[in-house]
Amino acid sequence: MENQQRWQISLAIPDFREVDWFHRARFEIVAAIQLGVSATDEARRILEGAEWLAPDALKLAPLLVEHGRLVRRPAGAWIHAEGDEDTGLLVVVDGAVDLFCHGAGEQRVRVGLIGPGTAGGQSVRFGGGRRLVTAAAAIPCEILVVSDTALSRIAEQSPEIWRAVAKLLYRQLRAALRFGADVLTLPPTQRVAARLSDIAEVTARLDALPLSQQALGEMTGLTRKTVNEILQRLQADGVLVCDYRRIEIRDVDRLRDIARLST
Repeated sequence: MENQQRWQISLAIPDFREVDWFHRARFEIVAAIQLGVSATDEARRILEGAEWLAPDALKLAPLLVEHGRLVRRPAGAWIHAEGDEDTGLLVVVDGAVDLFCHGAGEQRVRVGLIGPGTAGGQSVRFGGGRRLVTAAAAIPCEILVVSDTALSRIAEQSPEIWRAVAKLLYRQLRAALRFGADVLTLPPTQRVAARLSDIAEVTARLDALPLSQQALGEMTGLTRKTVNEILQRLQADGVLVCDYRRIEIRDVDRLRDIARLST
């Protein structure tokens, strides 16, 4: 996919059996630097277009990249866990991240999926506590992690960062309230359409959603059987295409229309 190809680096790899240790070390250092520059540039570009950083995005983006930490995670790997004391923000640069929280009986439930350009997290600066969700790589991903300590350092140069963080927290609260309202009020088909259209909005840079029917069922409070029936109807209508653990949205506007239909 185009999203994955962006991170591939074409280098002529020499046969290290025929070169000495100095040349091998030099080659590895150059490759690491090239990858780091590519990821750093992409993170800055994404942040410069982030709505939650407006109107200070051009000022804050380079500071977030400078003080944050770029990390890669393979599919399934945890980024942080619900209850962790070390809070801060994460920005998805490439790939996608699943969000989970614990329900009754300590059952872990998937509550969200975010893609490139989307940020999440919290800060104790606003009186918050431990992490509210577990974040794990849905597919191999690249993430910019910005700790609370890093946010404080950024604030010394640009206090506007706290306004941006407050704006991000508001967006997350609004999304959580909408999620709850949809589950409580919408019938199954509209509920699935609403959830898929919301996810499509925060994963727009991906070719398809890395989402199984079981996972979508968790996000909508529906059984896998019910989700399967709804997806088959939407696929027959040309709204989306389903594959194994993958959903490609073909008509997001139609999804939104379905979500708004009266019962």
